[in-house]
Amino acid sequence: MHLARGGGGDPGSWLWALGALALYALISYALAYRARTRRGSGHPGHDALHDLKDREEPQSPRQRLLSRAAMLGGAGATVLVALSTSGVLRVVAAGATAVVAVGLWAYYDHRTENPVVRGR
Repeated sequence: MHLARGGGGDPGSWLWALGALALYALISYALAYRARTRRGSGHPGHDALHDLKDREEPQSPRQRLLSRAAMLGGAGATVLVALSTSGVLRVVAAGATAVVAVGLWAYYDHRTENPVVRGR
């Protein structure tokens, strides 16, 4: 409740939280860019941005919900780690949390990918 009132002890903690969220987005984009490059996309940067918003491959509503929940949960965990730690530990812990969260999200999306689409 203390953070909700805006009375956080470290005034720079919100900047760290935004930085952690940006790190999470950057890692997500890099993984999508790498996947698009490996698939031979003509415009991997544009396609990677599009993939972060909405995937071309059809997903069932349940798979889409779980994928977005994993994505948002990972971002939330990264921000919480950045808000709850300080010093060098903040940088290491937020970075590690972001890498693990994006890895789990990418693994889930890979495992639920349609095999017909995967063969493209």
